[in-house]
Amino acid sequence: MQYIIQNDKLRMEYEPETLALCVHVAGSDVTWSWADAGKIRVGDGAQIALGNAKCESRMYQNGIMEGVRATYTGLCDAAGREYPFSLETYVAFESSSGQLRVQAWVVGDGRGQIAALEYPPRMKFEANEGEGYTILPRMQGTLVPAGHPIKIVNGFIYERDGYMPLYGQVYNGCGYAAIYDTPFDARYALVGEEVQPFFVPSLGTMSYKRGMIFDFFANGDFNTIAKIYRTYRAERGKLVTLKEKIAKNPNVAYLIGTPIVHTIAAVHIKEGTHYYDPDHPEHNDWCIPFSTTEQKLRRLKSMGVERAYLHLDGWGHHGYDNLHPSPFPVHEESGGAQGMKQLSDACRELGYKFGIHDQYRDYYYDSPGFTLDNAVQYFDGSHFLSDYWYGGAHTFLCSALAPDYVRRNYDEFERLGIRIEGSYLDVFSVVELDECFNPEHPVTRQGCAQNRRHCLDMLTERGIIPSSEEAMDCIIDSMALCHHAPFHCTSFDAPDKVNVGVPIPLFNLVFHDCLVIPWDGMHRRGAWGIACTDQPFLWALLCGNTVYYFVDMDEDEVEYGKIALELHQKVALCDLVKHEILDETTRKRRSTFSDGTVVVADFDSGEFTITYPDGRVVSGKD
Repeated sequence: MQYIIQNDKLRMEYEPETLALCVHVAGSDVTWSWADAGKIRVGDGAQIALGNAKCESRMYQNGIMEGVRATYTGLCDAAGREYPFSLETYVAFESSSGQLRVQAWVVGDGRGQIAALEYPPRMKFEANEGEGYTILPRMQGTLVPAGHPIKIVNGFIYERDGYMPLYGQVYNGCGYAAIYDTPFDARYALVGEEVQPFFVPSLGTMSYKRGMIFDFFANGDFNTIAKIYRTYRAERGKLVTLKEKIAKNPNVAYLIGTPIVHTIAAVHIKEGTHYYDPDHPEHNDWCIPFSTTEQKLRRLKSMGVERAYLHLDGWGHHGYDNLHPSPFPVHEESGGAQGMKQLSDACRELGYKFGIHDQYRDYYYDSPGFTLDNAVQYFDGSHFLSDYWYGGAHTFLCSALAPDYVRRNYDEFERLGIRIEGSYLDVFSVVELDECFNPEHPVTRQGCAQNRRHCLDMLTERGIIPSSEEAMDCIIDSMALCHHAPFHCTSFDAPDKVNVGVPIPLFNLVFHDCLVIPWDGMHRRGAWGIACTDQPFLWALLCGNTVYYFVDMDEDEVEYGKIALELHQKVALCDLVKHEILDETTRKRRSTFSDGTVVVADFDSGEFTITYPDGRVVSGKD
């Protein structure tokens, strides 16, 4: 049976038996339709085609939405095996916004029966080269021109393939933003140039209703997609700006217009790990005294660096990435607790902020008090094991227990008299959310995000500036600073890496005024997450973000960096209103901020121009 439903914005033709759906957008001749019928993947690898199931449907209105409820039973795989669960769906228009909302929930599945629900079906995308593009939330953002399909690693939402639970497509100016309304167990895959969303179980079952929102527009671009998502977050009270974070923790205000200074105290690389160098033992064990770092900071001050946020790695007993979550005592050869305290006190004297690297996910086997009872347990009772990082064998600490370790460690800093003004809880805002099946401390992926935010919120309550590695948007409400949020390239650090797709500041278009993001490198091309053809300094300007300084940099670099720092001082609390690609090469860009500041940059020539609202122009060449 075909149902026809329409509002002022859209007309939907929907046949639930075959899962055929077409959406016509008012003001455009583009039609969006589902490419197939969707399916359920079961635990042994078999697939259930929803189009072959028995379907019963009816119109349904709940006061908020009007659409079609459908029930799918008699679910069988290709071998004819019938499964005991059923699928309920609701495809409807939301009455006030006109958005298309798609919901689905499985009834009666047993633990481990279902691997994934590939529903709603992907939208057909038949644009030719030059007629449109796909927008993916890969790190800072990726635009994939029609006719140039790319591959993705895993399509996790809330990981590097999905900083935000969002994707979209544009075809001759008509497009849609697809938002995962239930994002924590969500994924996506690319089938050619079509984006297939899917959902995985939570603690083994499809235990709750999964939903997506499709917001269509007749005339727009990737900026439109970003602003739809920003509005979505704001309307739900989930857009926490830097102004709000400053109101809660005034120390966050210090970050505005401030460079991030990254340095390290000590390294100990265990034999057998990925980084161990048997031919150069001096690379495996070394340290920089806290007093040496203090001298270098005083040098920076003498060169006119009035403000700086110090990020100190490797302060623990065995140095960087060792012994967590119990890294005490402080590294003795670097100066011990007294030397660390003197460095913290010196930062305060200089007008700088003292921040540290910390870790509450990697759980090292030689960490004092280690027990597998505290580790993340998988569905089959096993535990993760790796010896990749410096500290050797580790598993994952269950996030439910992490807040207790944070409380204990920062109480210890207070006992030692070491003033911590910023803390970076490593990987919380980049690695996938952990499920834990241990019956003593079970955690869903959503619960994991809540636990990670809890740890960061504990820092805020102590007046400590909270930061983490990258920019997953389920964590950033509790963060003020991240380590970086660059682009997806063919690799992260190879010298010849290139962009995958066309880089766009999709994340900044949504969250620019919510998070401080530093960019690495001046007067050079390429950096971690930056293609060898691109200048990270130009991205800092186009994104209105701050930059990294280093303890050994020269006066010319200090002065040059002040261009970005002044811009950040002026626009950090502003919305990034629009980002434009100015030519077919995609190398010329323009960004406009809500205060009227405009930045233009050319990645080929390295030239840039900043025009402030008062008419003042700053230009240069990177």
